[in-house]
Amino acid sequence: MNKLPVATRAKMLSMFCEGTSMRSVSRLTDTSINTVSKLLEDAGRFCAGFHDEKVRGVKAKRVQVDEIWSFTAAKQKNVAAMKNPVDGAGDTWTWTAIEADTKLLISHFVGGRDGECAKWFIEDMASRIANRIQLTSDGHRAYLEAVEGAFGADVDYAMLNKIYGASPESAKGRYSPAECVGCRKDIIEGAPDMKHVSTSYAERANLTMRMHNRRFTRLTNAFSKKFENHAHMVAIYAVWYNWMRIHKSLRVTPAMAAGLSETVMDWAGIVEAMDADAPSKKRGTYKKGEA
Repeated sequence: MNKLPVATRAKMLSMFCEGTSMRSVSRLTDTSINTVSKLLEDAGRFCAGFHDEKVRGVKAKRVQVDEIWSFTAAKQKNVAAMKNPVDGAGDTWTWTAIEADTKLLISHFVGGRDGECAKWFIEDMASRIANRIQLTSDGHRAYLEAVEGAFGADVDYAMLNKIYGASPESAKGRYSPAECVGCRKDIIEGAPDMKHVSTSYAERANLTMRMHNRRFTRLTNAFSKKFENHAHMVAIYAVWYNWMRIHKSLRVTPAMAAGLSETVMDWAGIVEAMDADAPSKKRGTYKKGEA
């Protein structure tokens, strides 16, 4: 099968992580949209496996978790009226876990916002961490049982519950959030340091994800049409964020700050690893020991 040059595929993947839509990538690289879609799928599977193997034994101190909203095919309220329903349509939540010091994206999970998804996400995060941590989440109640099941008493866990009031008259609008008028810090388990009970790093990292990923752009038609493609793009973004993007405050990548890498990676290296892996695994699934 003919393949695009490594440089072209590397450029396409870089464009994905700079807020470029699939149609734009197709036009700018003079490739068919089917080729772009296939690269998204292959790279997404490979990057998910890459993250799964490489982000292990993380020595973390303070971890913050949060969820970022988007939707697939249609907003939840419009799913019942869809003419051509698709699997996974409706609200799509991306769960993220950020280490406060290194800014490492330890774990990510795409699904709903229920207790089962919280359990999957927290268990995956816990399996990647090598020591006791201080954990902070927002007030989403699904975290309570999930953290208890994954960590038991071996965690210093607190919830940050934000208190919202009415927006000022001048700021009221359909898409204006309520004004945060205060917050309450609740100790759930262990002895967390209350001055470090915060979700600010996780929320800022989620803003970076939204700004660099076209699928999260509000009030456009750039939303994901397939749930699987949304998950593929999140996996690609996670590899770019951890291993290639130099964090401005750290001056190294999060993976380097966390001791998981000694160098800044690039997309050409990932594409070459995908090619080397292709004969042994179907359609670009990551093979342990590569890259």
